[in-house]
Amino acid sequence: MLRLIEKEQDLRDGLDALLAADLRLARVLGVAGLPPLRRRPGGFAGLASIIVSQQLSTASAAAIWGRLSAAFDPLEPDAVRRARTARLQRVGLSAPKIRALKAIAKAVASGAIDFDALGAMSADDAHRMLTAVHGIGPWTADIYLLVCLGHADAWPAGDLALQEAIRLAFALDARPTVKDMVSLAEPWRPWRGVAARLLWAYYRAAKGRDAAPIQPTLREDDNGRRA
Repeated sequence: MLRLIEKEQDLRDGLDALLAADLRLARVLGVAGLPPLRRRPGGFAGLASIIVSQQLSTASAAAIWGRLSAAFDPLEPDAVRRARTARLQRVGLSAPKIRALKAIAKAVASGAIDFDALGAMSADDAHRMLTAVHGIGPWTADIYLLVCLGHADAWPAGDLALQEAIRLAFALDARPTVKDMVSLAEPWRPWRGVAARLLWAYYRAAKGRDAAPIQPTLREDDNGRRA
């Protein structure tokens, strides 16, 4: 059964299941406390906002997003698909991000991305639909599924904050690799998305830093693709 994280009780249900599956997470919860929902609007605009914010400071991303939203109100895929590159450059978008946004807009027009269908798919199937589009790497896909759709089983294995949180929580000598992260989280299905929220909250408590997702440094993700 597909599970979505839409309210605080959904988080509590997921945490109960996670603690039953892995007793190590009880200490993590004790440090982190109840994690926040961290939900954003979905659809084309939601995915576009993730693309825009990549590899930028919060302030820079907010400024560019504000100009983009003002230039295209509402922000619809057809408008972006038809927009001249120069117009998109004027709002501050880089060439790779322009290519990614146009590729996503074209995928929506062709039916390669169906935002309504994504909400009813398993995390793995939805991940495959998104990453089939040029410019959407694994990290982008997983963050969209988690924070925009509220998918309870989305697992951003390439996220640096999650990797560091697990290193600290489980006293590992080094950050786990993406492959390690996938294997480690397997017992947490179908609540890996709740585990991600818990670990981001743990990261904040342990490091005294923002608990937001941290994109891999190498371009867009572990595959080296950039959006």
